[in-house]
Parts: sequence; C-alpha cells; structure tokens
Amino acid sequence: MVSFLNDVIVDLQKKNADFSQLTFVLPSKRAGVFLKNQISNHLNKTIFAPKILSIEEFIETLSDLKYANNTELLFEFYKVYLSHTPKDQIEPFDTFSKWAQMLLQDFNEIDRYLVSPNHIFDYLNAIKEIEHQHWSLEENQTPYVKNYLSFWNRLKLFYTEFSNQLIKNKKGYQGLVYKEAIENLEQFIDTQDNETYVFIGFNALNKAEEIIIQELLQQNIASIYWDIDASFVKDQIHDAGLFIRAHKSQWHYFNNEDFNWLSNYYNSEKKINCIGAPKNIGQIKYVGELLSDLKQQNATLENTAIVLGDESLLIPLLNSIPKNIGPINITMGLPLSSIPMASLFESLFRLHKSSTTKFYHKDVITILSNQFIKPLFNTENDNISDYINSEIQQNNISYLTIDHLKTLAGTKSEIIKLLFETWQNNSKIALEQCAKLILELKNVLDQNKQNNLLALEYLYRFNVVFNELNTLNNTYSYINNISVLFGLYKEILKNETLDFKGEPLKGLQIMGMLESRVLDFETVILTSVNEGILPAGKSNSSFIPFDVKLENSMPTYKEKDAVYTYHFYRLLQRAKDIHIIYNTEPDVLNGGEKSRFITQLEIDKTHNIKHNLVSPKVPITECNLIEISKSSEIIDELKRYSKSGFSPSALTNYIRNPLAFYYEKILGIKQYEDVEESVALNTLGTIIHNTLEDFYKPIEGQILTLEIISEMVSKIDDTVSHHFKTEYKQGDITKGKNLIIYKIAKHYILNFLKLESKDIKEGNTIKILAIETKNEVPIDIDGLEFPIILTGKVDRVDIYNGITRIIDYKSGRVEQNKVEIVNWEDISSDYDKYSKSFQILMYAYMMYKQKKIVLPVEAGIISFKKLSSGFIKFGKKASKGTRTKDNIITEETLIAFEIELKKLISEICDPNINFIEKDV
Repeated sequence: MVSFLNDVIVDLQKKNADFSQLTFVLPSKRAGVFLKNQISNHLNKTIFAPKILSIEEFIETLSDLKYANNTELLFEFYKVYLSHTPKDQIEPFDTFSKWAQMLLQDFNEIDRYLVSPNHIFDYLNAIKEIEHQHWSLEENQTPYVKNYLSFWNRLKLFYTEFSNQLIKNKKGYQGLVYKEAIENLEQFIDTQDNETYVFIGFNALNKAEEIIIQELLQQNIASIYWDIDASFVKDQIHDAGLFIRAHKSQWHYFNNEDFNWLSNYYNSEKKINCIGAPKNIGQIKYVGELLSDLKQQNATLENTAIVLGDESLLIPLLNSIPKNIGPINITMGLPLSSIPMASLFESLFRLHKSSTTKFYHKDVITILSNQFIKPLFNTENDNISDYINSEIQQNNISYLTIDHLKTLAGTKSEIIKLLFETWQNNSKIALEQCAKLILELKNVLDQNKQNNLLALEYLYRFNVVFNELNTLNNTYSYINNISVLFGLYKEILKNETLDFKGEPLKGLQIMGMLESRVLDFETVILTSVNEGILPAGKSNSSFIPFDVKLENSMPTYKEKDAVYTYHFYRLLQRAKDIHIIYNTEPDVLNGGEKSRFITQLEIDKTHNIKHNLVSPKVPITECNLIEISKSSEIIDELKRYSKSGFSPSALTNYIRNPLAFYYEKILGIKQYEDVEESVALNTLGTIIHNTLEDFYKPIEGQILTLEIISEMVSKIDDTVSHHFKTEYKQGDITKGKNLIIYKIAKHYILNFLKLESKDIKEGNTIKILAIETKNEVPIDIDGLEFPIILTGKVDRVDIYNGITRIIDYKSGRVEQNKVEIVNWEDISSDYDKYSKSFQILMYAYMMYKQKKIVLPVEAGIISFKKLSSGFIKFGKKASKGTRTKDNIITEETLIAFEIELKKLISEICDPNINFIEKDV
C-alpha cells in the first residue's frame, strides 16, 4: 500500500523542494509523527527538519492570541455577564455555566465562519420579538418576560465585551483566534521570505481557514494537497466530496493551478467484511477474536488500525486484546474519569454537597471500602475500615455522625476527620481537605512504591486537577459553594487524560476517527458504525436556529454528517482489508440502527461486501445439580450437630434443599448481613414473639382474664419499643417505612389481645401452660450409633375449654391447607405444602416424649396476617379431596409422624446418601 503522505513527499521531491524551508500544516498533531517518518525514509541526506504544525498551532502563530481552555473561558465570560446584567437578573455561576457553554460554542462558530456579529445578533433578537410579539407589545410585562427579552437584547453586548476582554488578555477561544489571524494575515505575508507552507489532507474548512489558505496560495508561498478519491468528487451528490468539490469550483486559485490531487485508490480491489455483533461488548470481543486471526497471518500487525467510532469503548477493548499481539500504540488518552480514583473523589463530593451532620451508611461504606482509602486504616493486626463497616452492618446503623465514626475508628480518628469533617459548603476548605488526602495517599503508596507505580501516576494526575481548581478558586470569586466546585471538577476531569506510552510507528494502532486523518492503513477495523455514532446525527445544542445558520453559511448537522462521511470513506480509500462492525442491538444511549454508510456501500456496489452476524458462543450445558458426598469429616460434623440438636426449622430446611442444610449447619456459612434499612419480616416476627413472651411468661399456670389482658394492652407501646431497640439496634424507626412497620407490630399485638378478650367474653376458658418452652428430646434411630437430640422452642401451650393446644405464632399469612396432610410420606418431602405441619407435629412429639402434655391434643398456628381465622388447627385427611379431617393429635398420629421423622434423620446421617441440591 502506498500512503497519502508517501505520495506527498515523492511529489515534493520531484519538485526539488527544500524540505528545510518547508512548514507542513496538518489537520492534527498525530499525523505529524507519521509525516516525519516518511520524510526520513525518503531523504538520503542530513537536513534541518522542517516545521510540522497542526492547523490550530499554525493559526495561533498568525494571531497574537493564545488558546484559553474551556474553564478559563467560562470564568472570563461570567465576569462580563456580571458587569452587564442587572443585579436582580444575575444567575449564580453554576446555573450560568449550563447555558453559557452553549453560547460560547455559538460565539466560536460565528467567528470561525466570519459572520457579522451585529447582523446575526440583531437578527436573533428580531426573531425572538416576532415569536413572542404578544409579550413584547404588552404594557404590563411580567419580570420573567422582561428578563427573557432583555437577555436576547444583551447577547450582542456580551459578545463584544467578552471578545474585547479576551483580546486585551492576549487569549481567545478558537473562533476569536481565527478571526484575529485574518486581521494579521497581510502583515504575516509581508514577513515571509523563503518559507513555504504545505497544507496536507484538509477537507472541511471554516471560512477563516479558507481565506487564510487561499491568500497564501495566491501569494505563492503555499501549496495544498487534498486527500480525496476522484469517484467522490465526480459524484455530485456524494457527501464524502461535498467540501472539496466546493473548494475546487469556488477557489479562484484553481482556475489557473492544478488540483493536487484526485487519486483512484477507492476502486481498487478490497476485501470488505460487514459484521453485526450484539451490544458494545459483543463488538469488542469480536475485535479480540479478529486480532487473533490477523496475528496468525501477519506476525507484527504492521499497517493495522482499530478505529473506535465510540471512544468510550477503549477500556473494554484493551481488556479484550490477546496477549500475544505485540506492540500497541494508543493515540487517544485514557479519560481520568474512567480510572478507579475518580470514583473516590466523586463519592467525597457527593457526600459533602449537603452540609449534613449525619452521613448515610452506604455513602460511608463506599468511601471506607475504596481500594485507595482502605490502606489508610491499616494497623498492625487488622484494618479499622473493615471493623467500622462490620459495626454499621451488625448494629443496623443507617445514619452516622462524625463523632460516632471517630469513636469507631479509635486510633485512626484523624483519617475519619480528613474524610468526613464538613466542608461547610466552602470551596477553599474542600480543596484543602482534598490536597491533604492526596498527600496521605501518597505517603501510603510510597511505602511500597514499586508495586504502586500506576496508582501514584493516577494520584499525580489528580493532584494536577486539584491544583488547577485551587488556582481558579484563588483567581475568581465565583466558586462559592461545593456544587459549583463539583461541576468544575467534572468539567476539568472530562478533558483530562492519562496518556499511554507506546511505539507510534510500530504494531497495532488504536485511535478515534479524528486521529485517523491523513493516515492510511492496509487493514482497518472500524467499530460502532451505527446511526447516532457514525455519523453523529442531528444535534441542536445552539441558540442559533437552523434557518439562521443556513442564511449565514454556518455549518449545520448536514455539514457535520458530511465530515464523518469523508473520514469514513477516506479510511477505505487505500485499505485492502476492511472490517466494519456495528451493534445489532443498540439502545437509546448508544446510537441507532446500522449506519447509513453501510447501506450506501451496499447501494454503490463498487465492492463486494460480505455480511455476517456474530453472537457469543453459548454452549449447551446440562444443569447439573450440586452433589456433596459425605466424607468422614462431614460425618463427624453431623455427629456433633446431632448431639447439639435437630430443630424443626433445620429439618424443614433440609426438606427444602439439602444443600442449604449442608452450607448452614455443616459448613457454618451464614447469609450476608447488610444494614436493615427497612425492618425485615423475620425481625418483625422476632419482635412480636418476644413481646408476647414478655406478656404471657409471668402468667404460666394461670387462667387468662380480661384484667390480665387489659394490663397487657397498657404495656404494648413500651414493650414493643424495647424489643425494636433490642432487635433493630440503632436502626431508625421514627420515620418512613420503619415507622409504619413499628405501628403494624403494635397493631398485630393489639388485635391478638382483642381476639383473646373476645374468646373470654364468649365464655371460653384459656389456661396458659407454657410460653417459649424449650424441649430437648433424645431419639433412638436404628442404624445410627451416635446420640440424636431433637430440640426446639414451642411458642405457647394452653388449655382451651379443657383441650390442650400447642400453638406456633407466624407473623406472615398462613392458609388452612398449609396445615393439613393426607399421606404421611409427603410430610418429609414437600416443603411448600407441609413444612408448617411438620413443625407443629414435631413440637407435639417432643412435648409428648418429655411428658409435658397428655394426649390427645390439638396443634396449630395463629397467623397475625390472618387473625380473623383464629387458631388454624392441624388436620389429617383420610383422602385427597375430602372435606372431613381429624384435628385431634393422638398417639397414633405421633407414631405415624415418628416413622417419617426417623426416616428423614436417617437420610441426613446416612454416609451413603449425598447432599443433593434440589432443583427449586
């Protein structure tokens, strides 16, 4: 492949150009490296290197102004805004900055295209008055109407004063620099002696650039080389040639001079593959596979480029590149906002945006768990941040004060102070605290410097960012709160990058679309070729309406689309192996359907395009349930557990899923405990149980009376509050959902006591026998030679009109059919239907074996979500579908249950029966 830059150098050699006297002007700095390499390859003698400038650098030399960055421009503009806006209409800086960015872009476009500011601003003002004519003619205009119309009146004044102020300070935005360059052009030409300017690879030029280049051409101190294929220029409707066709026909210079040049590379044979891949990550993973294939064909991947249509995919791409690819050069920098340290400072800003004295626990944990913060809390034996996080979770602390955090931190309280002490909504304090934090982080990272080089580089870049913020804060008085500072921080971070080191001319090249200008590659991999990305499509972030832009020859989205069209086709011109990848499943934020560029390639039929759709390989795998064989260690653990006691909940947990029983009871794995922001159902159940235990335990052996119940009712508030504090610890129940749950707990208990009162008033006698009585019963099972203990607490045992009842409280809803059984074999196999029957029968069995009750008895459930059903009795049905059932538990009932119970425990302890996961 012969590159465009190679053709330019060869042509200049034919013309016997003195390279030492040339100044090359390129669309971007990036192309300068490749140009310098081409010059060194073609010249066989030592010379002084020619100057190589980007177009922005060249224009800057013509004007006496320096480019100001976006943040600096905002502050200077705000100074003008304050001086020329009535005090009652002045907006704070953070509000101003939101619309000022757009207005600055309009100022830039006006100057770049040399539009008369007086004309366009008067025109805009007239349009607004016509649009809102009924406003402008009203005699009694509201303050809002007056402010709105006066804003448009002041735009011309803003522009003039802002431009004058920048010129006075020898600074400017791009358009102003270009405008000043035009003013100085004649003087610049007069000072040129032997120097010649060579403009290379330009396409879309603004009005200022056109005038400057044309004037230099007319004065014979410049030449220009266009990089365009003849087929795009000849085709009068092809957008790739839109601008160059206009230059060729409208520039007087080309009436007498040759047009350098129209190439014919595009029609040469090319291998074009168009690949659709699902989602962004699907595209990038396919690129990784493609690189592996290309590596086998070309050991060095020379003349290969990956051009990212969506530059945010750089990190996923780097993680998808095969390890054996060799040298890689990345033209674009890694945005600072993408690196891990950015999340730390963002978390701090969000925490301190409000001057609250209490911090939400998740915000605290996010900061304390940050990978850069945790080392600050290291001690000889442990890490204090882990201890604080554990205390927050175990004590259900939703909100914390700095004093509480200091107490928890102990010897590391100074670090807590550094992180959480209020910034008082003061930007100076905020920057001081961030600077101190950066210093602390540096001291820790320096202790193991060799392993923390990358983290130290991150830290250095953030130190630069905060130094810049500090300079702005000291220079201007507008950063008057944390919200403004945070907005500036994000704005600066957006433009800061961490640059990669690589071999610019070796191996695989990774770049964005704009970095590809002037450069040519044999193999091109182009990603994210979707509408909304390539091309970017319509965007209207401007105060200047579309029709006004058309009238004043300013660019619209149509011209911007033509720019992307040129870049796309220019990449294809000299390439031989092209891979165009698009997202088959785009969403609203990531572009639309496949790009019109792909459709245009298909319609042109210049090249044979192969289409493929790719998707991740999804192997068909059987869903194998986990199976754990019972080793000698597991059997030993089972023996230990059997001695401590099988509870009804443990046995029903085994019925539900044997693997869950294994994890919890054998391995001792507990569920992760997070902060209970809202009271959990099991916590609510515990509180209800404990409250009723407090009420009924003192009257064991007594007959329940209305007086006793009345005394219980009077204690509801205090007792429920006490148990909420005990179980929910430091969780807040004074507001929100928790307050509702607190009220529900009291409501449940009050309704239960009303139910008891109703029973007594109806003449029923209730004698309390036992409350929360603990049972431990040995059981002999054939084949098991080690002791087996059954254990469990029964919520309540009473005598109701002479019948003994075993009662289990449930805070949830329980239906009658959940405590009925037909076939005894089902009780140890179907958790959903029979777990509650299993529990109450096991309670009855244990109490019978301990001779605490005399058969027959009744057993059942009181459901607090269904108190209207009263005591829901266990029942044994003769057959499925029958309505009649036996609610009395006799010795025969317990013998039948015992058979199933022993069978279940035998299965658990049998070394030949594995723990097998249930497919639930």
